[in-house]
Order: sequence, then C-alpha cells, then structure tokens
Amino acid sequence: MTFALAEHHEDLRAVVRDFAAAEIAPHIAKWDETHHFPAHLVPMMGELGLFGLVVPEEHGGAGGDFTSLCVAIEELGYVDQSAGITLSAGVGLGINPILTFGTDEQKQRWLPDLVEGRALAAFGLTEPEAGSDAGATRTRAELVDGEWVLDGAKSYITNSGTELTSVVTVTARTGTREDGGPEISAIMVPAGTDGFVVEQAYRKLGWNSSDTHGLAFKGARVPEDHLLGARGDGFRQFLATLDDGRIAISALALGSARACLDLATEYARTRVAFGAPIGRNQGVAFPLADLATDVEAGHLLTYKAAWLKDRQAEGRATRAQVKEAASKAKLFTSTVAMDAARVATQVFGGAGFMEEYPVARFYRDAKILEIGEGTSEVQKLVLARGLGLPVA
Repeated sequence: MTFALAEHHEDLRAVVRDFAAAEIAPHIAKWDETHHFPAHLVPMMGELGLFGLVVPEEHGGAGGDFTSLCVAIEELGYVDQSAGITLSAGVGLGINPILTFGTDEQKQRWLPDLVEGRALAAFGLTEPEAGSDAGATRTRAELVDGEWVLDGAKSYITNSGTELTSVVTVTARTGTREDGGPEISAIMVPAGTDGFVVEQAYRKLGWNSSDTHGLAFKGARVPEDHLLGARGDGFRQFLATLDDGRIAISALALGSARACLDLATEYARTRVAFGAPIGRNQGVAFPLADLATDVEAGHLLTYKAAWLKDRQAEGRATRAQVKEAASKAKLFTSTVAMDAARVATQVFGGAGFMEEYPVARFYRDAKILEIGEGTSEVQKLVLARGLGLPVA
C-alpha cells in the first residue's frame, strides 16, 4: 500500500504551481476587489492541457486520470479559489456531462473548443425553488415540432455568462413518469439562443473572480437532437455528475486549507509579540498543529476518493463506493477549509480582518465549499443512508 501520488502527478503539480504563481498570484487581489472574471486565463489553462486532463485522446484530451484533475484543482485553489472553481466546473459540470452522455455528433461539436480552453460550458441544475431538492425542478421543456421549448429559471450557475460560454446543459421536466413523478431530462442550450437570458452577475461573498449568473428561459427553442442522453435520464445523469464534482470540490477545499495553514504558520514564526514569535505560545501553536493533522486527513480522503473514481473507470470499483468516498471527502475537507480560514484569521489577529492580507479572501471563499455540490447536511444524509439508517 502506498500513500504517495505518482511521479506524473507531482510533475503536473509543479507545472500548475508555477502557472498560478506567475499568472494568478500577482493579480488576484485586484480581480477579487473588482469582481473581475479573468477570461484570458481560460485559454492559457487550455494550453497547459488542464481542461483535457480526463478527456480521451480521440477528443483532443490527454486521456489522463481523475486524480490528475484533482491535483490541478488543488494547486489552483491554493492560490485562488476562483480559478480553481473555474477549472472544476469547466470540466466536471461543463465537459463531463457531454463526454459521458453525449452522442458522437455532440462530442464532435462541443468538446474540441472546450478542451482547448477556447470555450466554457456550464450545467444548469439549481433553481430558486430547487436546491438540495433537485427533484423539485420546475423548469419545463416541451417537444414542439421537432424542437424543445424551455421555460423556467436556474440560479447560481458557474461559467454561464462569460464571453467564452458556448453551451449550458439544463435539467428540465419533459413529462411525467408512470409512477406520477417528474420525468427530468438534460438539454443542451447554446449561448445566444433566442429566449435564453443570462441575468446580471451576482454580487457574492466570495469567489469574486469566478463567473456566476442566474439564467432565465422564456420560450427558448433548441433542436430535438440537443437532448443529452436518453429522455428522462436527467436525474440519473446529474447524480453521477455530482459525485465527481464533490471529489473536485474536496480538492479545491484542500488547496484552501493548505494555503491557510502555510500562511498562518509563517506568520506565527515571524510575528513578534512580547519579545518572541507568537508561535511560541501554545494558544497559537496547538490550533496549527490540529490544523496540520486535519489537512493531512483531508488529503488522504480526497485522493482515496479520486483513486476510487479512477478504479471505477477501470471497472474495479463500484459507483456506490465512489459515492460514499466522495461524500466523506467533501464533508470533511469543506469543514477543514472553513476551520483553517478561521484559525488563520485568528492567528493574524487584526491583520487577518484586513483585505490586504490573503487570509481575508480565503475566509470569504471558504464558506461556499460547505454549500456547493451538495451541502454538508446532504453529505451526512447520503452517508447515514449508506449505513442503512432510515433517516429522512
């Protein structure tokens, strides 16, 4: 048994670390302050091959493993959470549904630009009245004269309103199942479609340099062949998509926690009070020792989940195993990221409350990690049901 990542993973980590240090770190404070989405980074990440890490070579990707994607997301997130979620959502919610469920024609149309970073795709699931209860989707799509006509709204959709956004995959009710429940399907809506309205960007607490919009569909029409996968398979599709996304968010949270630990540890070594570094005091040192332990545990949970995802692709692990590991990793690391930001801010004292120090940004960015891709409460529900408990 080995707990080390492969050499090619560490080589990738070094490449992404250098890129983030050179192209993101010097600018992120300004981008965060002005809520600027740095669209120019997307093709640069495409040139590095980051959007194609898990895409087969036949579609222009590297044909690599899911663990590689997690390494890249973690390293971006160590410098800037917004850059990390742009990659995470671009692959996990943009490329992955098309790659997994799309027809050959759909893949040929959309994947080349997405893999190269010339375009971004998004996934429209959450609605004003349907968050954790995604089955309560109210957006509707009716098949009329060979076209899907969509009406409804989506909320908090990442990468949905950029100048690069080419398509949004939308879950919608397309009918009623035999048991009386809603038939939910996934439909691809190209940017610029008549009746597809991208609303004004949100003013957010964190992730200020990522792109997030509400979407409205007012009689938006797309051809019948824009259905992704089989009609009525949308619910199953987004559940599988979320499993992968939870592992990716775990990697993003791990990057945040590591950054806070490193920033706070360095400050504790160099900040002098009462004639000695503040790290001399147990009240400062012990929380950092606990945090170092939690970061290590988060690393192991995250990369075990990624390892299982890679084994699933080889037929050597089940979806149930991946689902459980993803929920454990996401639940734990998102909590650790929030705790790490709190501890780091406390170590920095008054300076930690000032926006000129990055710990303030990490503090703001961390909270959404406990919400996006399934709240912490949802992860506990998944895990409790996995234990056979009759929890509602």
